[in-house]
Amino acid sequence: MDAELIGELVIIKDKKAVALNEKSHYGKFNQDELQISLMEAHYLQEKGKITIFDHGKIFSLDEMRELIQNKDLLYRYIVFRDLRNRGYIVKTGFKYGSEFRLYERGKSPGDGHSDFVVKVVTENQNISVLNFSSYVRVAHGVNKKLLLAVVDDEQDITYYNVEWTRP
Repeated sequence: MDAELIGELVIIKDKKAVALNEKSHYGKFNQDELQISLMEAHYLQEKGKITIFDHGKIFSLDEMRELIQNKDLLYRYIVFRDLRNRGYIVKTGFKYGSEFRLYERGKSPGDGHSDFVVKVVTENQNISVLNFSSYVRVAHGVNKKLLLAVVDDEQDITYYNVEWTRP
């Protein structure tokens, strides 16, 4: 399936894109085109599902990887890819102050609410107690669990399920 890189989005105008959205919950439809994020596009490109073009020229995997790195999305992408490979539906978590919303296997955005918000950090990243507290507070306030994804220098991920408890 052909896709076009346009700024921060990748656009798919192929009718087969309906299945990507309805079955696998990638992107969102705007009129007759599917708009997917750079991370979704890179993932689908790695899986051989789409070919990305930029101004009529094929945009290679290496070029997409470089774009992801230049936009400071590498660690987020590593977590996104891992979660998708595990069978989760992953959507943006922007309005919850996190990188992603995560739907349990078998659930989807049309079937109910997400179960987790995912915050991505690196093992060398400092997080203030106030920021950490706000992540937990927001997650609890919207009835979601906070999944802290810590990516190390070898790009391995450790997940921590962080819950708010009343003493």
